[in-house]
Amino acid sequence: MGEHVRKKRLEMRLMQKEVTDQLGVNAWTILNWEKGHTEPPIVSIPAIVRFLGYDPFPQPTTLPEKLLAKRREMGWSIKEAAQAVGVDPSTWGNWERGQTILYRQHRVLIARFLDLPADALDQEMTSRWNRSHERAL
Repeated sequence: MGEHVRKKRLEMRLMQKEVTDQLGVNAWTILNWEKGHTEPPIVSIPAIVRFLGYDPFPQPTTLPEKLLAKRREMGWSIKEAAQAVGVDPSTWGNWERGQTILYRQHRVLIARFLDLPADALDQEMTSRWNRSHERAL
C-alpha cells in the first residue's frame, strides 16, 4: 500500500507533508508507509483509495474476501462492521476467516450488505455446510 502512495505522490510532485491533509495523518506516518515499516490502519484506507484514484487491493472473489473488502471500503473495524449488520464481532470475524454463515437471516443481511443475490449466498452456504458434514461421516 505504501508503494502505491509513494508512486502517486511522486507522480503528483508532492512532498509527504503536502499529502498529510488528504490522508488525515502526519508526514512521519506517510514516510513509514512508503518505506514499508508500517501498514495503514483500515480506518485510513478510504482516504488512501480516494487519493490514489483506485483500489490497490485485488478484486475479491470469495465471501471472506468480499467481507474484508467492504470493511476496508468503509474504513471499519470488525466491531463496526458487526454493528452495522447486527451481529457479534466474533461472528463477523469467523465469517472473514471463512466459516459458514449458519443462519439464513444472517445470510440475507450479508447478501444485502454486499449487494449480492440472497439466493446465491444461501445456496453457497448450504452447499458448504453439506460438504463439511459429508466429510465428517
